[in-house]
Amino acid sequence: MVTTILIIEDAPDAAQLAAELVRSAGHTPVVAGDGTTAIELIQSSAPDLILLDIGLPDTDGIELCRRIRELTDAFVVMLTASDDEVDKVVTFKLGADDYVTKPYSPRELLARIEALLRRARREPEADLAERKIGDLRVQPDAHRVIVAGEDITLTRIEFAILDVLTEHPERVLSREALRTRVWGADWFTGDHVVDVHMANLRKKIDPPGGPSRIHTVRGVGFRMADDSER
Repeated sequence: MVTTILIIEDAPDAAQLAAELVRSAGHTPVVAGDGTTAIELIQSSAPDLILLDIGLPDTDGIELCRRIRELTDAFVVMLTASDDEVDKVVTFKLGADDYVTKPYSPRELLARIEALLRRARREPEADLAERKIGDLRVQPDAHRVIVAGEDITLTRIEFAILDVLTEHPERVLSREALRTRVWGADWFTGDHVVDVHMANLRKKIDPPGGPSRIHTVRGVGFRMADDSER
């Protein structure tokens, strides 16, 4: 299967470097130099992964990431000039799956791309039958989540976390176990990545002002809550 990677980068030299890197790894690069072209290419080429430079001159990278999330569940890797912790948190809250600080090591960028794509290629490890926990329904084969009768849109990473947690709702999973199952054993990002994606997931599946469907077990990890605990 051909993997298409959309590179949203206004600097020609940087775009060419990224495209050559992607091509060398056997993927098909598509380049957009601005936000308008990027949206058009997302709709026409259906990329599997998007490299998004947050510093585009004609478009707010933050708003563009939000718009991208409305159009596709492709993996999004943000390219940012800042390594500030706040920027990291904001990046994940936008729906991005990872970030790389510029100037980046080509080897590091490629490793992060391949780690995300492996997640998409991996065969399911669990039963694909629908799972029901109260009014939450998870359909792994259809990549579908229904809460109180309404379809909920999740990113691939958010769905993967919920998929793992609902395999065995009574089991507590550590952050390390979630990182391994969702991102892979060779993933090298810290716990804050799990925590931010978990917070995003909770906002989408939890009732407003109500108790969370996902319990935090202090010092251990996370597990799904049954109706009696909510």
